[in-house]
Amino acid sequence: MLRAVGAITILAMTSVPTHLYIVRHAWAEDAGPDGDDFSRPLTKKGRKRFETFMAHLRRGGMKVDRIATSPLVRTRETAEIMARVFEVESGVDLVDALAPGADWQAVLEWTIHQDAARVAWVGHAPCVGRLVALTIGDGSAVIRMQKGAVASLQLDDGPGHPGELEWLVTAGVVEGG
Repeated sequence: MLRAVGAITILAMTSVPTHLYIVRHAWAEDAGPDGDDFSRPLTKKGRKRFETFMAHLRRGGMKVDRIATSPLVRTRETAEIMARVFEVESGVDLVDALAPGADWQAVLEWTIHQDAARVAWVGHAPCVGRLVALTIGDGSAVIRMQKGAVASLQLDDGPGHPGELEWLVTAGVVEGG
């Protein structure tokens, strides 16, 4: 069944409770002189900082079953760190809809077809903030996410229904800064 929410049409379905983590990629190198944004890797410091942050969240009880990522290098590397820290057996799924200009409907449809209770989406600003807003049912909200930030959303009625933002945290909080 389809229903419209504002200008967005979403698939309405009944599902087991789902937990969604929306993640902005970790700290990446600046674009090179050729302006190639697609292949910017994470910095060495960014990798280590994000891995430490993820390990802290795991010790705090965060669990992830599936990870979807934008195909850009910095998001793939961020997602791979998450997969390693959270021991996600299925690895990382490349989902073109998470590339800059993210397509919420397509990412939502990918999520619905996963056999997973806890899913992470790894993407780019400002899209990740918009994805959080759409997931809580307020597409007009402005949510800014720093590099490496994680938003935790509870979807009691499953994907496609408004969820609840439980928390949004950055590495700075864990580092005391």
